[in-house]
Amino acid sequence: MTQHAEREITELTRLCDKKGNLNPEAIGFARKPIIDCNLSGHYLRKKKWNNWYIYGEEILFSISICHLDYAAVCFVNFLEYETQRFFEKIITIPLGIGSKLKMPTRVLEPIEFKNNEIHINITYFQNQTYLKVTSDNFDSEPLLAELNIHHPQEDDTLNVVVPWNRQTFQFTAKHHTLPTSGFVKLGNRLYHYNEEDCYGVLDYGRGVWPREAKWNRAMASQRVRDQRIGLNFGGQWTDGTGMTENAVFVNGHMTKIHEDVLFNYDSSNLLKPWYITSKFSDTAMLTFHPFFEHYGEMDKKLVKSNNQQLVGYFNGQIKLDDGSTLLIQQMLGCVEAHQAKW
Repeated sequence: MTQHAEREITELTRLCDKKGNLNPEAIGFARKPIIDCNLSGHYLRKKKWNNWYIYGEEILFSISICHLDYAAVCFVNFLEYETQRFFEKIITIPLGIGSKLKMPTRVLEPIEFKNNEIHINITYFQNQTYLKVTSDNFDSEPLLAELNIHHPQEDDTLNVVVPWNRQTFQFTAKHHTLPTSGFVKLGNRLYHYNEEDCYGVLDYGRGVWPREAKWNRAMASQRVRDQRIGLNFGGQWTDGTGMTENAVFVNGHMTKIHEDVLFNYDSSNLLKPWYITSKFSDTAMLTFHPFFEHYGEMDKKLVKSNNQQLVGYFNGQIKLDDGSTLLIQQMLGCVEAHQAKW
């Protein structure tokens, strides 16, 4: 048994109809960010986020700006691989009041989050994203990050509309292997990024979600020998929808994997190896060996979230659309197990 091939979208398409329900013409995937996320209605059910993961040679620096309809939430994470120094700053603003946070409808439009604890400014101009983060108190030290993220013009990107039904649906964009230069300065430590070896990943989401959801995700963007390689896999949340967020990128070319993937892991000990395999074939066969685990929990009565994120190394192989096999060895990346009641 195999899964059907997903429909490819090649023209600018609106995510929603005039009633705010899913536009059937938007169901599919695109290699460019040509979906306009014109969300409306669905009071308290809309979820919007812009997440950036910036893999440096010494650190993983990540930023998340979310609007969940009843709250604006901002996360900034810092992990130094060698020492495993980790810090996460979380800002929650009920209903987003006073944040002036505008969540853009297109993937690369500018976004800004600002309050008295942190200032994040993200702009896009001429195939570059300029990302600046400042905080006077980040793990008791001042933080300044200035990063230039290059979007190679010929690169494919993953842009997928996942339908549960006309009233619940999600647009997700994953843009991988984006060469990144600049620096992150924490206290008196300076961490440099260079375009040859450091890559950013954009995870952009806009949708109307059910009250409860769970998902697994896996991703990596690294230089492997002389190639830029990006991996993106998701499980549980897309199962049965006919769409997946599964793809591999080699030097900007995307092989879209139409099969669901299975995540097998020991939920009682997530630091044991994970196994990520395509459901019906041997298209994807990966193991993931974590070296760092972060457990994030939020319990606001009506809203609960358990998010376990792990950093580690992928090994295995993936079959590409040209018939060749891509070998993955010791590739740094992340996996995630998330349960939300929101």
